[in-house]
Amino acid sequence: MTAFKHQFEPTNLREYDIRGIVGKTLHPEDAYAIGRTFASIVRRAGGKHVVVGYDGRLSSPTLEEALVKGAVASGVIVTRIGRGPTPMLYYTAVTRNADGAIMVTGSHNPPDHNGFKMMLQGKPFFGEQIRELGELSARGDVVPEEQGRVETIDPSEAYIERLLKDYDGKRPLKVVWDNGNSAAGEVLTRLVKKLPGDHTILYPEIDGRFPNHHPDPTVEANLQDLIAEVKRQKADLGIAFDGDADRVGIVDGKGRPLWGDQILVLLARDVLEKHPGATIIADVKASQVLFDEVEKAGGKPLMWRTGHSLIKSKMAETKAPLAGEMSGHIFFADKWYGFDDALYGAIRVLGIVARLPGTLADMRDALPVMVNTPELRFPCEDTRKFDVIREVAERLEKEGADVSAIDGVRVRTQDGWWLLRASNTQAVLVGRIEANDQAGLDRLKAAFTAQLKASGLEAPDFDKPAAH
Repeated sequence: MTAFKHQFEPTNLREYDIRGIVGKTLHPEDAYAIGRTFASIVRRAGGKHVVVGYDGRLSSPTLEEALVKGAVASGVIVTRIGRGPTPMLYYTAVTRNADGAIMVTGSHNPPDHNGFKMMLQGKPFFGEQIRELGELSARGDVVPEEQGRVETIDPSEAYIERLLKDYDGKRPLKVVWDNGNSAAGEVLTRLVKKLPGDHTILYPEIDGRFPNHHPDPTVEANLQDLIAEVKRQKADLGIAFDGDADRVGIVDGKGRPLWGDQILVLLARDVLEKHPGATIIADVKASQVLFDEVEKAGGKPLMWRTGHSLIKSKMAETKAPLAGEMSGHIFFADKWYGFDDALYGAIRVLGIVARLPGTLADMRDALPVMVNTPELRFPCEDTRKFDVIREVAERLEKEGADVSAIDGVRVRTQDGWWLLRASNTQAVLVGRIEANDQAGLDRLKAAFTAQLKASGLEAPDFDKPAAH
């Protein structure tokens, strides 16, 4: 029996996951320590079963192996599901009533990054829990070493069949999918063979180097191949995933992206037909159009804090059947299990589009047109970012502004709204501005800039899309 103690690089312990740069801040020893410590937390909570999966990154198999060794050394039963999308891990954990789950994934980050997303007792493991895991590891405060066991399963067929069960389209569609070399490739290839219609997949091969484009469907530059192919084929729509397929991007038949809040309008109208009066949750970055459209469709819009773990927790608390974020995380509790799943979200979108009287482009054209900035992300020291938000909030309160302080400050005026919040994961401030017309947008930009200046910060480039 060997004594265990392990210190993580502090920057790796994030709000929603653990992640770092492979070979620099993240090593197999870290993966072992996560397995050893997380499994100890599971055991102390009365559990014994942990499911583990990994994405397509080149470093993922090595990290997964070390993770499993650590978990087994804490005496748990580890079910390995192999390589695939993050939501397939969530699906397996939920349907098998596992006590915990860990996905080795770098999500949409660059190829040399990797990380770990976790669930404990069916709920997201984040924030204070991640900090506690770091402290327990540093102290060596783990259960005594005891040999657990490993089983290996392939849940992909059951997962695919369950996805198909909720497809409810009325006519065949022509669809272009951009897998973007994501971890969903093998599952997606088999899934589309069982769907009606005509399906083309771009970059179906799982390749953690992401040789074709960066796997983040919220950045329009990453959608260019999909847009071109949708237009070339005159397809009904295009669908894109991030690196581990828990975030979705949609392109209409005219090759225009639908952003997270626009996708949510489409889904909310459908869900509210079956659940009139239900709560629909979106994050603070979402357009006012979304909240207004949810209300028009007979729902209760709820604005909540950005972050997939925070949204999932609020969803469970409010029993909302649907939630979404601008980042493309879509969460269904209607017929599904409450976790974010780009493949499932895509199936539901396809079902709706295949029942629309017109096209997806017609639906998009009918939405109120607002002018807005892309998401604005600009550097601000971790030690300073929350103070800036507090200073801005105090000044706005003195001015008697109409402010929501759910997550940073979201200020409403007759022109529209602007948002300033501190990122939970990086040394940056995040902003977004939306107005009814260009003149209003200019006034809101000026107000936003003035608040930053009063706290000693320069305004960002308002027209440059943010890199995540």
